[in-house]
Amino acid sequence: MLSREQLLHLFDRFSTLITQPDVKKRIADAVNDNQEAVAVTTALQEEILKEMGVDPTYGLACLGKINMEYENDQDLMVRFYKFVAEEEMACEEAELGPDEYSERLQMQHSLHQQQLEMLKHMRNYGMDDQSAILEKLRQKMEKDFESESPLLSVDEMKEVVESRT
Repeated sequence: MLSREQLLHLFDRFSTLITQPDVKKRIADAVNDNQEAVAVTTALQEEILKEMGVDPTYGLACLGKINMEYENDQDLMVRFYKFVAEEEMACEEAELGPDEYSERLQMQHSLHQQQLEMLKHMRNYGMDDQSAILEKLRQKMEKDFESESPLLSVDEMKEVVESRT
């Protein structure tokens, strides 16, 4: 298994490279040639592992074992999930193009803000009411996951609470 220090080096180096314009172009070019973006990010990881003197096949196999080997190392696990998220975001940006990707990020940011506002409002209620509101939200998401945003309005939360009394 790769050491903690080796993994952190891999994560840091990947994080630096994945934001470079030439690397972004490399991923986008692959997508334009009908190749998988993740093939380029995997090749990038292999290049980093080679720089480190690690057999790329072994290093990539170690990435699949991080959850088991380092499950109690919270800092490493956070860094690992950040590494995975950066890879996913780079692939998504290449697949969508910069304009559509920027639009998607703005939509996600807006939704996140709305969710925070919903959660702030929920704090005005007791634990049982909060649980009922979250249950209503779960039901709403299950009912129509594709078209419904994971939000409840202030009025919908009030209805849930009032229906309990």
